[in-house]
Amino acid sequence: MTKMRIEGSFVALITPFNQDGTVDFSAFEELLKFQRDNGTSAVLILGSTGEISMLSNEERREIVSRTAQMKNGAMKLFYGCTGGNTASTIEMLRFAKAEGADGAILAAPAYICASESDIEDYFLEAADSVELPMGIYNNPPRVKTDLGHEALLRLFKHPNYVVHKESTGRVGQVGQVLASNPDVSVMCCDSPNLGLVVPTMTLGGHGTANMTGNIAPAEIAAMSKPWKTGDDAMAFRESYLRLLPLLHYTYSAVNPVAVKSLMRAIGLPAGDLRRPLTALQGPALDRGISIANTLGLIENYNLPKQALGVAAE
Repeated sequence: MTKMRIEGSFVALITPFNQDGTVDFSAFEELLKFQRDNGTSAVLILGSTGEISMLSNEERREIVSRTAQMKNGAMKLFYGCTGGNTASTIEMLRFAKAEGADGAILAAPAYICASESDIEDYFLEAADSVELPMGIYNNPPRVKTDLGHEALLRLFKHPNYVVHKESTGRVGQVGQVLASNPDVSVMCCDSPNLGLVVPTMTLGGHGTANMTGNIAPAEIAAMSKPWKTGDDAMAFRESYLRLLPLLHYTYSAVNPVAVKSLMRAIGLPAGDLRRPLTALQGPALDRGISIANTLGLIENYNLPKQALGVAAE
């Protein structure tokens, strides 16, 4: 199987909810079009940004089935298929494949704090279970299991692994992976506190696996363009520094509280968060609206002028 290659912006999409708390599939369709029309290369549905841990198994399956039918164009639809153990992960991978997913993203199962060797075996068993493009999300702050570069490079030899998202703070690990030139797209989390975006792109990374693209997809897509020339590097610097206040804002509360609160405030169809999470209000939300106004997002995307906190001109 020829490996899929994804470059640019890979957005971890929120899960929109109706006022009664059910999944809003009309909003899902709007958000997918919003991403596709603004240069996003791929989206991850059912990641941590999508509040997956607070969705029922029935909701997860319905989201896969219904959004997979919304594919239109070149943008790839990946799904978070991590289960609580190996068997449930494989079951979800097979379901996603059968429903028409373009690919899947896997992290280590949360909470169990498994050893590196056990998680390496887990990723191999998952990849062997179904022919589907997959990505590895190395996210020890959230799952408490960390994969070093040697384990990652062994896993990337598997023909099903096509994406690597790194969410540690180890620039050296990114360098060691890229120096080995694996046949995967190496992408980094867009958290400015982890500080991986600049070194990843400098060292030849292929883009960002981000959540800020929920709010500013075209801007994040421009920032996530792989460098081919010195002009690309200069354009990146300008974009990154301009977007830095927004990047800091989207990580100012636990994911996806800030990004989803701001989306709803500026008129994007996001809905509320699932309890026990609650939306930002007052000065915390006002700060995000001010950043969005400074970046011109309301005008750039023709968002409703009557959006919460946005004064009509």
